[in-house]
Amino acid sequence: MPTSSASTTDSAKSSAGGGVQSLERAFDLLERMADAGGEVGLSELSATSGLPLPTIHRLMRTLVACGYVRQQPNRRYALGPRLIRLGESASRLLGTWARPYLARLVEETGETANMALLDGDEIVYVAQVPSKHSMRMFTEVGRRVLPHSTGVGKALLAGVPDDEVRALLSRTGMPAATEKTITTPDGFLAALADVRQAGFAVDDNEQEIGVRCLAVCVPDSPTAAAISISGPAGRVTEAATEKIVPVLQQVALELSQALASSGA
Repeated sequence: MPTSSASTTDSAKSSAGGGVQSLERAFDLLERMADAGGEVGLSELSATSGLPLPTIHRLMRTLVACGYVRQQPNRRYALGPRLIRLGESASRLLGTWARPYLARLVEETGETANMALLDGDEIVYVAQVPSKHSMRMFTEVGRRVLPHSTGVGKALLAGVPDDEVRALLSRTGMPAATEKTITTPDGFLAALADVRQAGFAVDDNEQEIGVRCLAVCVPDSPTAAAISISGPAGRVTEAATEKIVPVLQQVALELSQALASSGA
């Protein structure tokens, strides 16, 4: 009598890499949905993934039943609420993973070190190691801010096409946190061009008067991430910047390599 292990259905097929093909396809569809803004139609998924509609429909039915996708009244599919719990847990773990690298930043620069992610249209801080100075910066882990007034926001959005940045800014607005906050899309895009050329981002009293922040992206991170140091403007001077930025870039590279080797 044949057993279930002899099944040749899509759910039991293995990929060339030894994985389960249907799982690989399901996760690929979820990532494509995220890239498309979180809501897509079946025809769009078929066009971008190359999978036949019946296969996509079968996978989406399973994802809907599990709560990872929901079907909208207009028949399009959107990312589901169960993904929020997974994302929050993954963000906490990523922050925990990064803490030793942030601690090294504090040791080498003397300033508070942070890690932040781009979550939708907002920046969320997922880890911090405080400076040992009595006068130091403190940002609560889990805090959310708009990206246009932060160094990490600039570092993260420097890798995003200008039209997508404009669309984000139109959704969030550009309120002034201080008199030095950039409050126009053209001004912000010019700042992003400077970030791309320099290889790092600066928040110069733009989020809080008296505070400067230097930030770089973590290259090839599984999710868009940046690390930064922040401190009083009197300490994070132009001269200090020349010494701090290479340290930031090296730590970001080492963190990227650690994440890649861990399979994160």
